[in-house]
Amino acid sequence: MVYDLIVIGAGPGGYVGAERAGHAGLSALLIEKRALGGVCLNEGCIPSKTLLNSAKIADYAKNGNQYGVSAENVKLDHTAVINRKNKAVRTLVAGVSMKMKNNGVTVVNGEAVITGRSTEGYQVKVDATVYTGKRLMIATGSEPAMPAIPGLKEGYAYGFVLTNREILDLKTLPEKLVIIGGGVIGLEMASYFNSAGCKVTVVEMLDHIAGPTDREISSILYNNYKKAGVDFKLSAKVTEITSDSVVFETSEGVQTVAADKVLVSIGRKPKIEGLGLENIHVQTERGRIVTDEHMQTNIPEVYAVGDVNGVSMLAHTAYREAEVCINTILGQKDRMRYHAIPSVIYTNPEVGSVGETEESAKEKGLEFDIVKLPLAYSGRYVAETSRGDGIIKVLIHRKYRTLLGVHIIGSYASEIIYGAAMMIETEMRVEDIRQIVFPHPTVGEVIREAMWEL
Repeated sequence: MVYDLIVIGAGPGGYVGAERAGHAGLSALLIEKRALGGVCLNEGCIPSKTLLNSAKIADYAKNGNQYGVSAENVKLDHTAVINRKNKAVRTLVAGVSMKMKNNGVTVVNGEAVITGRSTEGYQVKVDATVYTGKRLMIATGSEPAMPAIPGLKEGYAYGFVLTNREILDLKTLPEKLVIIGGGVIGLEMASYFNSAGCKVTVVEMLDHIAGPTDREISSILYNNYKKAGVDFKLSAKVTEITSDSVVFETSEGVQTVAADKVLVSIGRKPKIEGLGLENIHVQTERGRIVTDEHMQTNIPEVYAVGDVNGVSMLAHTAYREAEVCINTILGQKDRMRYHAIPSVIYTNPEVGSVGETEESAKEKGLEFDIVKLPLAYSGRYVAETSRGDGIIKVLIHRKYRTLLGVHIIGSYASEIIYGAAMMIETEMRVEDIRQIVFPHPTVGEVIREAMWEL
């Protein structure tokens, strides 16, 4: 059989692409060597959010007296949290499997290697079987970047050094956890393990946390972490990992911090090795597959979506890229746009961001105005939060009066930010947003309040 589309990788981009293809009447084959849902569902997005939700519940219970609620001997049961996480993952994996079945997608488990192209299509080998497809969608995702730090490989080999995969399956809590990297993954894990009672130290090479997040927002998040007890070593370069510590350098010299476990979370890199891309001459650049706005590679009918193209390594970006790919295959006019993709840090408090930051807007020479409001402008925020320091920060194009960026730190930020993304995507003006009726009381209505500060 010659499939209309072979999808390699069943993460967010791959399974959505296969689902959309099957729904449109295309014959689709989905190949996955590990588990349906990929890293996001099994080792990343969903497991981490399950842990973080338990941590938030524990934090609320511990501080219940602020809300007139008393609770004694509040304890986070890590084993029970992990068991619940596994149950959530199994439920969602089963859901993806059902979606594939309902849309007529054939699923094959195994490692795929592209072997070449025949007159019938592209050939992909899984174990001893060769499959042929008229088109390919490569969605193999990414893997943790492992820096060349002395002692890291040895530590990883015997379980002292962990990546996101291993730390989400820890059976017992480490007394002292050192996290290398203060980006999203590192911060989310710092949030959970700190709430669980571990002594957490974050070692970050930059002079701030949360990477490209608006600097003012990341500063507020930093202060919240410090108050909660997380220790930060900023502008610090890790030079060695011993059997029980992490050694790093700062402007003050060489320092050492003791650890029972070390999490390496300095970022991720596209996973392209061993795919056989060279057999059909797919163009790569700095370890990623090069794609255009239709998700096409340099080879006809070969597409790449998700982390593997290295453009925007977020699950929801992969969803949309997969849809653009299928629409292109179907002859429907569509293209991928990256200027209004929201990002979230699911800590406590949450951070939601979309569009330009103050720093990126200045770098691009954009003319803009800034509006900042405390979330205390929201009645619901005041009712539900005790002494919260959340804010909303909005960047407005000075000439066109459209939104350039929206950044929120505080409760419900993850559920609010999509609305701001839609406003940026549709180029809504300040005057347009003022006319939208927001439900009251909600935290989200601070977006509308901000428009009246101009």
